[in-house]
Amino acid sequence: MILPKYNLWLERDGEVVLSGWRVRLLQAVGQTGSITGAAELVGVPYRRAWERLKEMESRLGLTLVETEVGGAGGGGARLTEDAQDLISRFIEFSGGFETEVEARFHQAFDTARSL
Repeated sequence: MILPKYNLWLERDGEVVLSGWRVRLLQAVGQTGSITGAAELVGVPYRRAWERLKEMESRLGLTLVETEVGGAGGGGARLTEDAQDLISRFIEFSGGFETEVEARFHQAFDTARSL
């Protein structure tokens, strides 16, 4: 069975600043309270997660994740209000794209012609 797939992202000056995957990474930081936990949750090495978070912050000019160095109680990470706002806005913006892609796919490919 042939199914349509798409990937949506936002760029600034030709560089990715936000995407579905990056939003899931931010959400995972919020859910787990750590970059390590977020990396595990989205299935990437810690270093890749940390690099992507720093890229987003640098390219957007915003602090998205505030970290606390470990100690007796352990360290942690939390999302800033800016990060939470970006997550909400990206979800609002991207909502409905999947339905639209599927509808256009069926319109173009649900014919008697075979692929």
